[in-house]
Amino acid sequence: MIRINLLPVREARRKAGVQQQLILLAAALVGAILLSAGFHQWMRITLSSAQMRTRALESQLEKYRPQQEQVAQFKAKKAEIEQKLSVITDLERSRSGPVNLMESLVTSIPDRVWLTDLAADKGRISLSGMSLDNELVASFLTNLGRSPYFGQVELESTELKTVESLKLNTFKIRAALESPEAPGTGAAAPASAAAPNRTGRRPTAGL
Repeated sequence: MIRINLLPVREARRKAGVQQQLILLAAALVGAILLSAGFHQWMRITLSSAQMRTRALESQLEKYRPQQEQVAQFKAKKAEIEQKLSVITDLERSRSGPVNLMESLVTSIPDRVWLTDLAADKGRISLSGMSLDNELVASFLTNLGRSPYFGQVELESTELKTVESLKLNTFKIRAALESPEAPGTGAAAPASAAAPNRTGRRPTAGL
């Protein structure tokens, strides 16, 4: 019988398989290195491009920096001027406010109505006076309610009294002091509103 030794063939196949695996492993390793190098190079190019754009933007910003500083100075100057104008406006209102308020009060008083006392405290005003009848007191209340300088106008009390043989209605009125936005224009309205009542011919119902 003829015997054939297959061991050398198997050993040769095993060695060939190992060599093939080594070649594949080496190829994969080289491919990974090449891929990593390519990715690294791409990142360097991208980073370099981003840095160039950043430097270009910084250069443009530096170019317009003087204009930005001028704009900031203009804004600061504008705010300063507006603040000064606001202070001047407040001062003008504080000076003209009492004058306009008293003018509004005077033009709101109908004929045959007399004030005997006036007191102001903590933003409220108290008025005391006399009139020939309740209808005139009602007209006075209506006129005060129309004025932009008075709010929450209330009749606190009214009483019929005899003064020097004359029967007169004494009254007390309370109201809140208001500050209109344009005090210089507020006095005309009460004047026109009070005009029809100064004759005593337009009584207001309710009193």
